[in-house]
Amino acid sequence: MISVDGLTVEFGGSTLFSDISFVINEKDRIALMGKNGAGKSTLLKILAGVRQPSRGKVSAPKDTVIAYLPQHLMTEDGRTVFEETAQAFAHLHEMEAEIDKLNKELETRTDYESDSYMELIEKVSALSEKFYTIDATNYEEDVEKALLGLGFVREDFTRPTSDFSGGWRMRIELAKLLLQKPDVLLLDEPTNHLDIESIQWLEDFLINSAKAVIVISHDRKFVDNITTRTIEVTMGRIYDYKVNYSKYLELRKERRVQQQKAFDEQQKFIAETKEFIERFKGTYSKTLQVQSRVKMLEKLEILEVDEEDTSALRLKFPPSPRSGTYPVVMDRVGKTYGDHVVFKNASLTIERGDKVAFVGKNGEGKSTLVRCIMKEIEHEGELTVGHNVQIGYFAQNQASLLDESLTVFQTIDDVAIGDIRNKIRDLLGAFMFGGEESTKKVKVLSGGERTRLAMIKLLLEPVNLLILDEPTNHLDLKTKDILKQALVDFDGTLIVVSHDRDFLDGLVTKVYEFGNKQVKEHLSGIYEFLEKKKMDWDAIDS
Repeated sequence: MISVDGLTVEFGGSTLFSDISFVINEKDRIALMGKNGAGKSTLLKILAGVRQPSRGKVSAPKDTVIAYLPQHLMTEDGRTVFEETAQAFAHLHEMEAEIDKLNKELETRTDYESDSYMELIEKVSALSEKFYTIDATNYEEDVEKALLGLGFVREDFTRPTSDFSGGWRMRIELAKLLLQKPDVLLLDEPTNHLDIESIQWLEDFLINSAKAVIVISHDRKFVDNITTRTIEVTMGRIYDYKVNYSKYLELRKERRVQQQKAFDEQQKFIAETKEFIERFKGTYSKTLQVQSRVKMLEKLEILEVDEEDTSALRLKFPPSPRSGTYPVVMDRVGKTYGDHVVFKNASLTIERGDKVAFVGKNGEGKSTLVRCIMKEIEHEGELTVGHNVQIGYFAQNQASLLDESLTVFQTIDDVAIGDIRNKIRDLLGAFMFGGEESTKKVKVLSGGERTRLAMIKLLLEPVNLLILDEPTNHLDLKTKDILKQALVDFDGTLIVVSHDRDFLDGLVTKVYEFGNKQVKEHLSGIYEFLEKKKMDWDAIDS
């Protein structure tokens, strides 16, 4: 359906990727994978037509509709949430108006035998056929389903889009794209601003209703659930696997072992050949053989081994100072803003060593309760932080508290103590600050880079209660694995707000569910909780 031929992207004297070709077929669901900076987002922009390659081309049939959700976008103001989402069907209204206009013209014409009259009939027939094949009779119902699925409530439908944060506006754009039912859907990190329920709804939609999909995502479970093909971008080329992400990892490992074996054999052959040339280059009887081997070496295509991400670092927290038995105890805690009740009557006890997740739709009070624990905001009821509790707190705004005058390396060097001091470079590399990146000043870092740096800083401070609010949003899969393993090994108490099911799986043993102005305790891991919730919903539906 879409053909990518000989695509090359060069800038600043370096090549991002060179001469790559592949075809996107109808109903393909492709994960675009690779290290940060490998060129995944650039490739998506080229497919979307918002960026041009240095060489090569992307070709598609004339009427192919390609829809693109970038990581960052601006939604226009001036409409309500419902009106803005219904813009997905604006092209249908334009088509309908065009058909009416052509029909009116036909009514006034009398030159029935003329070529132009016949052309007009053909045009209106083709347009009508296209219009009536698109089932938009229930478009209002479709808009409603998409908005509810992506976490909006009915009261939001009539609110202006300007009332909403960037994350919620991203959901409006996503709803619009899905409702257009494009031939190819390009999604760059679509789950970053979604809660678990919205992610599950999006998965179902993409699996059951979408046509071709290409997605960049660091949410392993999401990628595994929706994709059937993985294209890896690495070292300027691509590898195309007809399998999902988990299976691709296995095949990639096998490929690298084979590459290493071939590389080692070639290096041995080169060394032996060079030794022969050196030994016999002055020997008359061996002249022809020496010349032959010199030419052979000149023509030899040197094999490469794909870069292995050596950032699989085992990160260990400093030992936790011992806290009291109950780091956090709440009795009938609640929070209201004017008439708006965020949650009420939350009573929960978190014991020393507990690892718990706060989950629920955005806006239900997860981050608000964290801020209550941090004593950043007032609340109703009693909330006690236990004896000798030393809190390490990570929220998205932690990044703004960094000293802008320091370099990345200095920021970490200032807080690192003990053995980890010898591994600062490895640690920075694991969080994508390898090489020259570590010499950058904090003031020039992007929001995502600052967030990662704030995370490393926190990991090196000796605390016994870690509170992490959406810690994985700017981390790639490898870095998430490093962080998760460190948190599994952490000997203190953990509260994590996250929508990443794979990250929470095997990490937490208790889930606090936020919803309907309540906080409910579930003594289980994340998947047992989701399975029980699904069964509860099935019972309600039936």
